[in-house]
Amino acid sequence: MSRPQEPHRAFFPFGNPFRMISPKGSQLSPKLLQLLNSFEETLAQRMIKLNPTNKSDIFSLSWMKLAMESISETYNDIKALINNLDLPVCDWDEKWIDVYLDISVKLLDICNAFNSELSRLNQGQLFLKCAMHNLESPPSKQLARACSSVDGFRKHIHTKNPRLDKCWTILDSLVESLDLPKVKNSAKGKILMRAMYGVKVEIVFVYSVFTAVFSGSAEKLFNLNVSETYLWAQAFMDLQTSVNKEIRNTSNRKPIALTELEAVDVTLKRLYPMIQEGSASDHEDVFQNSVTELRTVGDSFSGGIELLTKEVDGFFEIVLSGRDALLSNLRADGSKIEPKKMQTQTGNVGQVVR
Repeated sequence: MSRPQEPHRAFFPFGNPFRMISPKGSQLSPKLLQLLNSFEETLAQRMIKLNPTNKSDIFSLSWMKLAMESISETYNDIKALINNLDLPVCDWDEKWIDVYLDISVKLLDICNAFNSELSRLNQGQLFLKCAMHNLESPPSKQLARACSSVDGFRKHIHTKNPRLDKCWTILDSLVESLDLPKVKNSAKGKILMRAMYGVKVEIVFVYSVFTAVFSGSAEKLFNLNVSETYLWAQAFMDLQTSVNKEIRNTSNRKPIALTELEAVDVTLKRLYPMIQEGSASDHEDVFQNSVTELRTVGDSFSGGIELLTKEVDGFFEIVLSGRDALLSNLRADGSKIEPKKMQTQTGNVGQVVR
């Protein structure tokens, strides 16, 4: 999808789509109102928690792990809300089901893309580990091999992942689908659609930040406009403004990179001349300190990738299990579904799709 460069991406120029999912004007019981407010207040607190004091933290694997935990918790909350609403699947409007299934397959697609990038980064650790092994051996014999491993690491790490480009296309379609189906005569349905909107907004935001950081490009970041009628609206706008501003400002000064990867790169730049020229013995203290530092930052990079991968895998399973549960309930209710193989843009991830 071609698009001109644009510093801000504001959506919904065609009006306010939130009118059709707002419970305003509906007679909500105290129980329903409490469920709605609890969901939205919890979502607001999660967004506040995601807004770091040190804005540069958003480039770290630890912040990305926190963000994945947040959207996993929110997605679980929507599943709990569905149960608490006591809204049987047989009472769901077909459009609601289509929205839920359509969202889920797109989320699984992007999870696959993120996993491919994390796997690529993890493969680079093989070069780094090999370099560390040679650097910690007698320098006179192993420096040439260490130099070759560092060259391999740099080449591998800076290779672009084409799957990340597809993420923007999927995110575009998710943003376009934020305009949820109109709900007329169901207070519970309006709450469900309103809550699903909040889930999508948080996920689109987190996914767009991940894609920008992984791809090293800020030009396609989203600026989502959110109605003030949502209890989490201000927290989200503060979070989005703060994070997007930091990403754009950083991209204007230097290439975007993961904090842990950048630390490895800085240490390698200090070490490389010594191992390339074979002058490690002439700068023994500096050399040994740099090797020790490389071990530390390398372990941090490796550990961060491992933890984030677990969170991405966990979110994948949450989305997939929710999808499977919905389809199972539809079958149990006698709904007419024709099972077929589910094919995402990045691979097979399930057995049936509506």
